[in-house]
Amino acid sequence: MTARLANFEIHASDPDATVAFYTAALGWTFKPMSFGEVRYWQIVTADGMPSGRLIKRHGDGPQAGAAVMGAVITALVDDIDAACANTAEAGGVPAMEKFPIPGEGWQAYFLDPDHNVFGLFQADPGAGS
Repeated sequence: MTARLANFEIHASDPDATVAFYTAALGWTFKPMSFGEVRYWQIVTADGMPSGRLIKRHGDGPQAGAAVMGAVITALVDDIDAACANTAEAGGVPAMEKFPIPGEGWQAYFLDPDHNVFGLFQADPGAGS
């Protein structure tokens, strides 16, 4: 059996602020939706396909500097320097500055407004095939 990623969720204490952050930082679009009384946003990434959901966090959010509790979502970008600059300008806080992954590309990590860790990755065009 094999499995591929079907969906991801971003939990946010202030969903409107987090929607605005990811829109500015990564150019994602968000479609407001609901399931009964539950309000959420469908996330559409660069390929135009729905990829995940942003939902209201239940309980306390992660604290800056705390260990990662959960999965880390990494966005594939064409230009990591531009993506890092956009993310910082949108209010993202660097969690780990850009670093090389030999033979693969470049990686960086940021905190979103709710202190969720997420990654940016630029593939090395000469790597793999």
